[in-house]
Amino acid sequence: MSKTQLQRLIFSAEANSTLMPLYAEGFLSSDGSAARVKFTEYGRTWATLPAHGYASFATYFNAFAASYWFNYTTVRTVSLRVKASGQGRIMVFRSSAKANCYQIESVKVDGKLDTEFQLPLSKFRDGGWYWLEAEAGNGELKIESAEWLTEDSPTTPNPSITIAITTFNRAADCVRSLRQISNSDAVAQVLNEVVVVDQGNHKVEDEADFPEVAERLGSSLRIINQANLGGSGGFSRGMYESIHNDSDYVILLDDDVRLESESIARGAIFSSFCPNETIVGGHMFSMYERTLLHAYAEAVELRKFWWGPIHDDLAAHDFALSPLRTSEKFHELARGNYNGWWMCMIPTSTVKKLGLSLPFFIKWDDSEYGLRAAAVGVKTVSLPGMAVWHVPWTDKDDSLDWQAYFHQRNRMVAALIHSPSHNGIELLKHSFSADVKHLLSQQYSVVAVRQKALKDVLSGPRHLHASIETIVPEVRRMKAEYSDAQMHESPEELPAVSYKDNPAITPRIVEPGPRLVRMGLLAKGVLKAFLPVRSRSRVHPEMEVKFSEAEWAILSQLDSAVVSNSDGSAASVYHRDPKLFKEMLAESVKLHRKIFADWRRLQHLYRDASPDLVSEQAWEKTLGLDSSSAA
Repeated sequence: MSKTQLQRLIFSAEANSTLMPLYAEGFLSSDGSAARVKFTEYGRTWATLPAHGYASFATYFNAFAASYWFNYTTVRTVSLRVKASGQGRIMVFRSSAKANCYQIESVKVDGKLDTEFQLPLSKFRDGGWYWLEAEAGNGELKIESAEWLTEDSPTTPNPSITIAITTFNRAADCVRSLRQISNSDAVAQVLNEVVVVDQGNHKVEDEADFPEVAERLGSSLRIINQANLGGSGGFSRGMYESIHNDSDYVILLDDDVRLESESIARGAIFSSFCPNETIVGGHMFSMYERTLLHAYAEAVELRKFWWGPIHDDLAAHDFALSPLRTSEKFHELARGNYNGWWMCMIPTSTVKKLGLSLPFFIKWDDSEYGLRAAAVGVKTVSLPGMAVWHVPWTDKDDSLDWQAYFHQRNRMVAALIHSPSHNGIELLKHSFSADVKHLLSQQYSVVAVRQKALKDVLSGPRHLHASIETIVPEVRRMKAEYSDAQMHESPEELPAVSYKDNPAITPRIVEPGPRLVRMGLLAKGVLKAFLPVRSRSRVHPEMEVKFSEAEWAILSQLDSAVVSNSDGSAASVYHRDPKLFKEMLAESVKLHRKIFADWRRLQHLYRDASPDLVSEQAWEKTLGLDSSSAA
C-alpha cells in the first residue's frame, strides 16, 4: 500500500548558522540548555555527524507534532523511515503533555541502514511529540534522509493550493518570497497558482530579479495590480481568485516575511488529512532574532474582546536558549481561535461558505475570520513546524500612528458581530481607559482618530466598503494636525530641552512603581491636565523621553516632552493642552455612552449586514470586477 509523506527532515535553505537551533541541537546541559550541534557537512535534507557526534531533532522544524495530528486529522499511525550510513545509533523519542521525554526505539547503524519505526498516535490527546536523535560511533554517521509517513488515506487526495501574497511597496521582499517558493520541490507538488496582489506604486514586476523568478514559476505565477485596499482588500482578492481556479486551499502570506518554504507543503498535507474543514495557520518568528518565537497559538478573549497568546509562556520564546525538550508549555496541545494572516491556509470550501474578509483595510480581519469560522464549526489550528519570520509587534507600535483608527474601529465592529455581551461593557471600559491614557500622555492625534473610528461605527456598516480606498489618507491628514504626530528625523529639527523651570522634573525618570503609586500618579495627572501650562514649555520641552518610558504615568507629569517613536527613527514634540484635554475627554465619554446605549441595535445592524459585506458580490463591486473576471 502506498504511503503519504507527512513531514521530512530538513535543514535551513539559508546559509545562516544562527538558525540551526530550529533544526538540530546537541546534548542537553544540566541547566536545560542545548549545546550547538556539530555536523561535518549538511544539505537541505541530510547531514553527516563526525565520529562521536550527537544530534537531536527535537526542534521546532524537525520534531513531529503528534498531538496535533491525533486531534485534528484522521491519521492514527505513522512510520518514521530513516536512511543512514556509517557507524552509530538512531533513536526515537516521544514526550507527553507534561513534557516527560523518553526513548522508545533504537537501532544500530553499521554500514547501510534503511529502516522504519511504526509509531501509533495514541496517548497524545493533551499533547506530546515524536522525534529522532542520532549518535555517531567511532566513525562518521550520515543521515541520508528521514521522513514521517502514513498509510492512512487523506480526506483530500493530491491537495492543490493557491498562494495569495498581498504586497504594498515591498517589491524586493516579495520577490525574495517568490524565489523561495520557486526553489522548493515540496511546494511544487501542491502548488496550483501564486497570486500576487500588488497594491503599491513600486511594482514587483519592476524589480531587477523578477524576470528570473517569473520564468522559474512560469504559468503558475499571476500578478494582479489593483488600488491599495489594505490587507483585507488584497487578501480578499487572493481568496476570490482561489475559489475560481479549482484550488483546494488558499494560503495567505504577508509580503514582508522570510519563509521556511517547507511550511507551505506541510500545511497543505496536514489540511488534506483533516476530516472537516479546518483553517491551518503558521507561527511567527522574529525577523531580527531569528530563533525567537513571537506568536504561537493566539485567541480573542471575548469579554474585553482583545487578542493575544493563549499563555504567556508561549510568547517571546527563544529556542536557542530554551530548547523544545525542556520547554514544558510547548509539549501541551495549544488551542487558539484564530491565526494571523502572516501565514494562514484556508479551505476554499470554507471561503465559499463564509465569504471573504470584512472590508477592514487592516487589523482584526484575521481574528474576525477565525471567530466567524468557529461560529459554524470550522476549527483553527496553529501548526508547529509551519512558520515565517516577520517584524514583531515589540519593534513597532502601530497603535500610535494612523493605524490607531483601524485598531479601534475594527475591534468594535468585530465585537458587535461576535461578542456574546449584551452591552459591550467590558470592551467599552477598556476602550475608554485607553482614551484616558492617551490623553494623559498628550497623544491627542491618537485620540482624534480613535474618536473618528467610533463615529464611523455609529454611522453603520455601509461605510466599510464605501471608505476603504479613501480612509487612510483621511486619517493621515487628521493626525498630521497634531504635534505628537509630526515626526522629526534629525535631532537638529527639535527644540532644545530645558529642565530649569520645573523643579519637579529631573533628567532621570523614576519608574512609576507599584499600583498604589500609580493610582496616586493617575490622580495627580488628571488634576494637572486641567491646569495651565508653563509658557516656557511651549518653547523648550521639559524632557526627552525614550519610547520605552513614554507611558501615561511619566508623560502626565510633564507640560511638554520630546518623545521617540517605536523604532527610534524619529521623535515628536508632545505639548499638554488643557482645553483639548477637556474637549476630547468629554467627547470620549459621549461616544462610549452612545455605543453602550445603542449596543443591541448596533449588534443587530452589523450582524445582519455581515453576510453582504463579505460576499463575492460586494467585493466584486469594490474591486471593480464582475464574476467573469476571476481566474
